Amino acid sequence: MDQQTAIKAIEGLIEKLIEGDSDIFLVSLRIKPTNNFKVYLDADSGLSIEKCIKINRSLYKTIEEQGWYPEGDFSLEVSSPGVDEPLKMLRQYKKNVGRKLEVTFSDDTKLEGKLTSVDENSIHLEYTEGKNKKAVTHHREIAFSDIKQAVVLVSF
Repeated sequence: MDQQTAIKAIEGLIEKLIEGDSDIFLVSLRIKPTNNFKVYLDADSGLSIEKCIKINRSLYKTIEEQGWYPEGDFSLEVSSPGVDEPLKMLRQYKKNVGRKLEVTFSDDTKLEGKLTSVDENSIHLEYTEGKNKKAVTHHREIAFSDIKQAVVLVSF
């Protein structure tokens, strides 16, 4: 099975598996030449390890039953994107409203700020310039077309 056919088939299986749970969505699917499938899922309310395991087992079983790889020469990983993975979908941005982001622009400049809202075409970031009494809070609308990548900053 060629990679494009495999991707379409796996995407179809995933859609069926998450059909009843509108909270879960597919972020990306990658296949390495060694038939290693990496499925990245996310959920509006967070994706548990238990859900990843359940989906992984169901996918694995279906792939074997369908006989796509009769020699068993494939592997499957189902997980949520790591905290260092850039946001890729509008739904991910919406899920992270209220959190701090680092946005890298097309010209490689960066801006850190709090994601205050998201619409179909842009995000709205609140950021502060200066320190203490000289600190000034700014609000900036950033078009998705100007964003090279955006990563959620985790604070401890």
